[in-house]
Amino acid sequence: MQIDLESLSKDDLKQLKTDVDKALKTIDARRKAEAKKAAEHAAKEYGFSLDELLGGSGKGSKSAPKYANPADRSQTWTGRGRKPNWVLDALNAGKSLDDMKI
Repeated sequence: MQIDLESLSKDDLKQLKTDVDKALKTIDARRKAEAKKAAEHAAKEYGFSLDELLGGSGKGSKSAPKYANPADRSQTWTGRGRKPNWVLDALNAGKSLDDMKI
C-alpha cells in the first residue's frame, strides 16, 4: 500500500495518524482476545480453567462458582458476597448449602 504523504495536508496527516493509532489499538485488542481464547481452550483440554492455572491473580478476577440452583443449574454463586434470591429461597425451603454444592 503506497500513500503519497507529500500530497497530504497537515490536517490529513493528523487524521491519518489518528486512524493508524486507532487501528493499531484495535489489532492489539483483537489479538489479545484471540490469545486468551486459545489459552482457555488449551487449559480446558487438560481439565482446568485459565483462572486456575494463573492462580486467579489480578484484581476483580471472578471466582469459580461453588453452588448451583437445583431448579436451574445455569444459575450459580461463588459463595462470596450477598446470597442470591434462589439461595435464600432454597435455604428457607429446608435445603443446606451442601445440597447446592457443585
